[in-house]
Amino acid sequence: MSKPKFRSREFLLNHIQDTLNFYEPRVDDIEGGFYQNFLDNGEIYDKNTRHLVSSTRFVFNYARAYLQFEQQIDLDRVKSGIKFIREKHLNQQTGGYYWLLDVDGNKVEVKDDSNHCYGLAFVMLAYSWAYRAGLAEAKAYLQETWKVMETHFWDPAAGLYKDEANHDFSHISPYRGQNANMHSCEALIAAYQATKEPHYLNRAFLLANNIVNRQASLSNGLIWEHYAENWQIDWQYNKNDPKNLFRPWGFQPGHHTEWSKLLLLLNRLRPETWLVERAVALFNDVIDVAWDKEYGGLNYGFAPDFSICDDDKYFWVQAESFACAALLAEATGDEQYWQWYDKIWAYSWQHMVDHQYGAWFRILTRDNQKIEKTKSPIGKTDYHTMGACYDVLSVIKTVY
Repeated sequence: MSKPKFRSREFLLNHIQDTLNFYEPRVDDIEGGFYQNFLDNGEIYDKNTRHLVSSTRFVFNYARAYLQFEQQIDLDRVKSGIKFIREKHLNQQTGGYYWLLDVDGNKVEVKDDSNHCYGLAFVMLAYSWAYRAGLAEAKAYLQETWKVMETHFWDPAAGLYKDEANHDFSHISPYRGQNANMHSCEALIAAYQATKEPHYLNRAFLLANNIVNRQASLSNGLIWEHYAENWQIDWQYNKNDPKNLFRPWGFQPGHHTEWSKLLLLLNRLRPETWLVERAVALFNDVIDVAWDKEYGGLNYGFAPDFSICDDDKYFWVQAESFACAALLAEATGDEQYWQWYDKIWAYSWQHMVDHQYGAWFRILTRDNQKIEKTKSPIGKTDYHTMGACYDVLSVIKTVY
């Protein structure tokens, strides 16, 4: 298989289009919103299950596609996706958002009515990009969601968001996590870029500083995932469940590179020296530990003693890491980051990208064997892979 020019705008745009094409024939539910569970060949294996994360990530996908390719069908999908979120996921009484639904035509059954900061972060992200795509009403929805998060999840003493609440926010889980704060930071950056309202950017800076500096100082500069109610590290959380989908044990290389990328995006908006310094450190501190020198690709997780605790290869880890490498190359002028970019893309092109049906496989074994037949179950949507390509396009304007 010949390697394309990974630093080419044409390659990146074609890859985004190819990924969209995987979903194109079957993604739309005529009743509104999107189907969310796809086999390797693109067939739907579950028409009813709708997850808040997928519902919002598809809006992100199609808003960005509309802004890039200017196809009316993508704008129509943004409108359909927002309507579905407002009519099906939104709890009109509390302002929260249902986590999991079973949808059969016009019949909707709430399967999980809990509220997750992680989920509301993606609601904010969807509204931000929908507003940029031209949905004027999404600006008010965005501010509404900010207020809900401020009222129920914001911990002013910690300067971070709490993680999970029950259906009416009367009970807040004692669990605290960095992941919800990372995606809240991402959403706040998008909200600022969409509206230019400074409170979004100020909050994004506060989250970034508190996670990558203060919280990371508790674990020798690396970012631990799980914390107790007082924001002290919980070293045991999910230790017996290291492959937990949303809360795995161990240091996550992909979250280090994702945070690094966010710091560089913040630096574009309001340059501060520490942003680039920490971005460099977060990437450099994990990349050699995580890289599989025998089979290629980045491993999923490593323990505090730097041994690999999960050697599966996840699609999003590779995507976020090559995007980070490109932004680091731009910010520092250091060629080694372009070399990492090419190296991670070459691995991904050979093993993670499905050249038969399109899009990326979700997960492979350490030696790059397929684990499942489900290309895109709930939560995936290839938001990470297409988002990473857009991030790189912001660097590669006319170069290469």
